[in-house]
Amino acid sequence: MTSNIKEVLGKSFDYIIVGGGTAGCPLAATLSEKFSVLLIERGGSPYENPTLLDKKYFGFPFLQTDDFSSVAQRFISKDGVPNLRGRVLGGTSTINAGFYSRASADFIKRVGWDEKLVKEAYEWVESKIVFKPLLTKWSSAVKSALLEAGILPFNGFSWDHIAGTKIGGTVFDADRKRHISADLLERGNSSNILVLLNATVKNIVFQRDGNKSVVRGIRFIKSNGSINQTYEAYLSQPENSIPQGDVILSAGALGSPQILLLSGIGPRAHLENFSIPLLLDMKGVGQDMQDNPGIPLIIRAKPEFRLPEPPQVVGIAKDFKFIVEGFVLPVSFNGTTLMRVSIKLAFPESKGKLELNNTDPRQNPVVLFNYLAEEKDLRECVQMVQLVKKVARSRSIARFLGTKPRINVTSSPNELRNFCRKNVRTYYHFHGGCSIGSVIDRDYRVIGVKGLRVLDGSTLSESPGTNPMATLLMLGRYQGIKILKERENASAFGNQQHP
Repeated sequence: MTSNIKEVLGKSFDYIIVGGGTAGCPLAATLSEKFSVLLIERGGSPYENPTLLDKKYFGFPFLQTDDFSSVAQRFISKDGVPNLRGRVLGGTSTINAGFYSRASADFIKRVGWDEKLVKEAYEWVESKIVFKPLLTKWSSAVKSALLEAGILPFNGFSWDHIAGTKIGGTVFDADRKRHISADLLERGNSSNILVLLNATVKNIVFQRDGNKSVVRGIRFIKSNGSINQTYEAYLSQPENSIPQGDVILSAGALGSPQILLLSGIGPRAHLENFSIPLLLDMKGVGQDMQDNPGIPLIIRAKPEFRLPEPPQVVGIAKDFKFIVEGFVLPVSFNGTTLMRVSIKLAFPESKGKLELNNTDPRQNPVVLFNYLAEEKDLRECVQMVQLVKKVARSRSIARFLGTKPRINVTSSPNELRNFCRKNVRTYYHFHGGCSIGSVIDRDYRVIGVKGLRVLDGSTLSESPGTNPMATLLMLGRYQGIKILKERENASAFGNQQHP
């Protein structure tokens, strides 16, 4: 693990993974079992900042953001809704609420994954960084409130995405220490992995092979350096041949489409606006952006001194459409927090798009999610508010508070529609931008070029389970194993051809 660019210069790697986040780290660990891997991360190491991994500081990174160096990078979508993305090794798994829950069996069938391998990949992750929580008094009150509001049955502790109320997994251990995707790097072959920190990829380097573009490597800058001072890292290339490995983008739902656009892969007219030479006219890059609309209800208006608490319990309601959780979130660095019950819409129909803002890869692209633009989403938001209001006004929450919470939410359907529009917030589960079928194929290869894949939340058409972390951790391991088998089969076929 290094920030010293000299350790990369002059070297080549079988695989280059861009983004040491939720999917990138398990992918790097898995590929390192057989191949050399460069994992390049735009942020720094969380292990040098112990407060990041301490549960009592959950939510603090959300309060302190800047343009280029904070571990959480703030952006505001064109909808006007503030949002965040991770900028640290471990990605969003280093700063999120740490709730762990698998995708539904139905989702796994629909996307066509190998169910046995999916189960093995989930278990590989769980054995290293996931724990069963010991419920706090707050979480016990939320659990009772969910049941009181009719989110039944109570399913106890479960990894699975099942209707009703359940206790989920957590990445916080019994000593309140957070475990992150980067911990999974320990499961790889350390002599085969180089992690380069504080380096931001500017674009992908290509070469020609006949009529096809082939990836040669990446061009990057120091995250705190000049955009004009660039460096390059390359894929290993056999003599008189093209590279056999891949550059794999795992830079997230904002980062991966942005890098494709900066590399000349995207809609022609948009790239011309920034004088980016066109490599591939691909209209799907940056399309189908979605964020699950959320509605938070603060159950005690006055901040109080208590430790922050991520959710340990979840309610999965209305045929899996609504996800309800309780949080205690910090509102300042002096230890004051607010208690809230939040609900999200699991399957929104509204979609938006992502476009470049400029050609600096460190700056956020422009993104529009179009929250509640579809009438169906707005109708379901009204139902969401009615349900979350029941939870917030429950006797269980009142008993915990010692007083009846003051929830000033109307009951009029028309006023609730306006309430939704005014109070819609992110649940931080945004996805899309590199959809299967329009940008990548089912093996996560970018269509029309050789040696380039995308593997992260940008490839999802919906947020799986209660939240995507578990499935993105699994997907890094799952797809890593698929690539290893693919290379093994190709090697066996080559040996048959040339005995």
